[in-house]
Amino acid sequence: MSTLKWVRGVNGTLGWFAPKLVASKMRLAFMTPRELPPRDWELPLLARSERITLRFGLSALRWGQGPAVLLMHGWEGRPTQFASLITALVDAGYSVVALDGPAHGRSPGREANVVLFARAMLEAAAELPPLQAVIGHSMGGASAMLAVQLGLRTETLVTIAAPARILGVLRGFAHYVRLPPKARSAFIRQVERDVGMRAAALDVAHYQLDMPGLIVHAEDDKLVSVKEAQLINEAWFDSRLLRLEEGGHQRVLADPRVIDGVLSLLAGRSLQSRQSA
Repeated sequence: MSTLKWVRGVNGTLGWFAPKLVASKMRLAFMTPRELPPRDWELPLLARSERITLRFGLSALRWGQGPAVLLMHGWEGRPTQFASLITALVDAGYSVVALDGPAHGRSPGREANVVLFARAMLEAAAELPPLQAVIGHSMGGASAMLAVQLGLRTETLVTIAAPARILGVLRGFAHYVRLPPKARSAFIRQVERDVGMRAAALDVAHYQLDMPGLIVHAEDDKLVSVKEAQLINEAWFDSRLLRLEEGGHQRVLADPRVIDGVLSLLAGRSLQSRQSA
């Protein structure tokens, strides 16, 4: 029997009798990322990076010289997953700083969540030049939108394969691990307690996104539904939605159309800034 089947079986039985205990174990599993090593194709870019340490021990990689672009990977992700995009940005004259999220890579912590990721972005931005763009993948995209609500300033914002509703993510995980109703409710309450915010408040429908943006999502993404991108687009007036037929949840990061879209967004914003100067 696989581990997942065993966990689901235990949750489906014990969750009825000890919902808080089962919820606590699943909360820990939900917030504790695995460390996954970089793929071979990431290694050349990693070798060309500069490792920097920001305040509170937050670790990041840096490439290039020029206007600053901040990147945030997703859950159990790595900065070098953006390899194709980073190379294109550096070639176009930008400086790229890609964070190791809390409890990821060389950044401190054992647990992580969308609020900790957002706060890490705020901490990084305080030590960087004015940001021309912030780009987030998956949970990193959700964190980027939240960080803007918490005061992050950037000329443009890009989300790639990002969820629009954290409550939906929590419910999806609870369903995946087969939590019964009381255990599911306890799980969500425990996560809300730890992040210090109600899950319903972490919904893009409540956000104010007043900078130009690009929303990217692949139709065949099996981890985050493309419907989430539509919700983000509806809530974000000054955004363009780029829906791709293929790309899944990870391969989309290297799609040439995504790279072109990001560079066009940045170039358009730079032109607008020069014209208004």
